[in-house]
Amino acid sequence: MKILILGHQGMLGGDLALRLAASGHDVSGRDAGDVDITSPSSCRAAIAECDPEIVINAAGYTDVDACEANPDLCFAVNAQGVRHVALACRERRVTLVHFSTDYIFDGTQGQPYVEEDAGNPLNVYGASKLAGERYLIEEAPDFLLIRTAWLYGRRGRNFVRTILEAARRERTLEVVDDQIGSPTYTVDLAAAVERLVSEDRRGIFHITNRGQVSWFAFAKTILAHAGLTDVAVRPVASTRLGRPARRPAYSVLSNRKFFRTTGRTMRFWQLALQDCLSSRSGLEPRCPSVKKP
Repeated sequence: MKILILGHQGMLGGDLALRLAASGHDVSGRDAGDVDITSPSSCRAAIAECDPEIVINAAGYTDVDACEANPDLCFAVNAQGVRHVALACRERRVTLVHFSTDYIFDGTQGQPYVEEDAGNPLNVYGASKLAGERYLIEEAPDFLLIRTAWLYGRRGRNFVRTILEAARRERTLEVVDDQIGSPTYTVDLAAAVERLVSEDRRGIFHITNRGQVSWFAFAKTILAHAGLTDVAVRPVASTRLGRPARRPAYSVLSNRKFFRTTGRTMRFWQLALQDCLSSRSGLEPRCPSVKKP
């Protein structure tokens, strides 16, 4: 199958390119230097040039705190950008795969969110992603929408890398203990996406690694797996850090639909983390080689 990945050199896009190419798909990639998703004409040109059967949009503005200070740019990329890509796909009758976030929910439900639950974001980033979802559903009749959470991988900026770098500078780290979610490894998410694409699935799916944990406990586990047991981790309340964007207190997503549909279960987050940190995997692999202009 001929697939175009937007954002193919990013944390998720890179692993998607590797997984899909290894599965025999004809993969092309475009990044910010090749296509501007805030421009309708740029989106149309990129998709026309590649002539794919599927477009995977792994591009986005994901700095949650920076979105509070830059709402116009945030919505231009995460909402209007999705609309531009969706319209370009509709014109050429191309399937669009898009990613959203647990941050579209307010975290007050107290149990894992399912695909039908209504969004109620607490921050600009979540609001922009929810708006992008609505544009996708309105404009792309043939779509696959995947919500995920607490994403990390072997490349790019993410919580795992941040904790490891901080541990090399500081002897004590302060990490919030009042936010609960499901850390998700990009390699595992890419494998799940490949499964859905290969089975020609459509609609909305929640996909995360199994289990739930606080950021505090996640940080402690990262350090333990990395052998940095001499670094102390202190739990703090979210209000103590004074970050610009509010986060949901409980944003665990239910994988039940994915399991019922594919018969596959996601592995527990602890196993995925151990794999990411293993010397065999490394933390900064070379970006995949895919076709570009």
